[in-house]
Amino acid sequence: MIPIVRVILYFVTFALSLYGLGAINFGKLIYPGRVVQTQILVILLAMALAYLATQFLMGLNLSL
Repeated sequence: MIPIVRVILYFVTFALSLYGLGAINFGKLIYPGRVVQTQILVILLAMALAYLATQFLMGLNLSL
Protein backbone atom coordinates (compact mmCIF):
# COMPACT_ATOMS: atom_id res chain seq x y z
CA MET A 1 0.00 0.00 0.00
CA ILE A 2 1.18 3.55 -0.71
CA PRO A 3 2.86 5.00 2.42
CA ILE A 4 0.88 8.28 2.36
CA VAL A 5 -2.39 6.34 2.27
CA ARG A 6 -1.23 4.31 5.27
CA VAL A 7 -0.41 7.45 7.26
CA ILE A 8 -3.76 9.05 6.38
CA LEU A 9 -5.52 5.83 7.37
CA TYR A 10 -3.72 5.85 10.74
CA PHE A 11 -4.83 9.43 11.42
CA VAL A 12 -8.42 8.76 10.40
CA THR A 13 -8.70 5.65 12.53
CA PHE A 14 -7.02 7.46 15.44
CA ALA A 15 -9.60 10.25 15.26
CA LEU A 16 -12.43 7.72 15.07
CA SER A 17 -10.98 5.80 18.02
CA LEU A 18 -10.80 8.97 20.14
CA TYR A 19 -14.36 9.81 19.16
CA GLY A 20 -15.56 6.34 20.08
CA LEU A 21 -13.67 6.24 23.38
CA GLY A 22 -15.32 9.52 24.31
CA ALA A 23 -18.54 7.59 24.86
CA ILE A 24 -17.01 5.60 27.73
CA ASN A 25 -17.29 7.14 31.19
CA PHE A 26 -13.79 6.55 32.53
CA GLY A 27 -14.65 8.58 35.64
CA LYS A 28 -16.33 5.54 37.17
CA LEU A 29 -13.35 3.28 36.45
CA ILE A 30 -10.44 5.49 37.53
CA TYR A 31 -9.55 6.88 40.96
CA PRO A 32 -10.61 10.51 41.55
CA GLY A 33 -7.94 13.13 40.90
CA ARG A 34 -6.12 11.10 38.25
CA VAL A 35 -7.11 13.26 35.29
CA VAL A 36 -3.74 13.31 33.50
CA GLN A 37 -3.29 9.57 33.87
CA THR A 38 -6.80 9.00 32.54
CA GLN A 39 -6.10 11.19 29.52
CA ILE A 40 -2.87 9.29 28.82
CA LEU A 41 -4.76 6.00 29.09
CA VAL A 42 -7.41 7.19 26.61
CA ILE A 43 -4.75 8.34 24.13
CA LEU A 44 -2.89 5.03 24.39
CA LEU A 45 -6.11 3.07 23.95
CA ALA A 46 -6.99 5.18 20.91
CA MET A 47 -3.54 4.55 19.43
CA ALA A 48 -3.90 0.81 19.98
CA LEU A 49 -7.37 0.75 18.42
CA ALA A 50 -6.16 2.84 15.49
CA TYR A 51 -3.26 0.46 14.90
CA LEU A 52 -5.50 -2.59 14.99
CA ALA A 53 -8.14 -1.02 12.75
CA THR A 54 -5.52 0.15 10.23
CA GLN A 55 -3.87 -3.26 10.12
CA PHE A 56 -7.26 -4.85 9.54
CA LEU A 57 -8.18 -2.43 6.76
CA MET A 58 -4.79 -2.84 5.08
CA GLY A 59 -5.17 -6.60 5.34
CA LEU A 60 -8.33 -6.48 3.29
CA ASN A 61 -7.17 -6.98 -0.23
CA LEU A 62 -9.58 -4.66 -2.02
CA SER A 63 -8.37 -5.28 -5.55
CA LEU A 64 -11.65 -5.97 -7.35
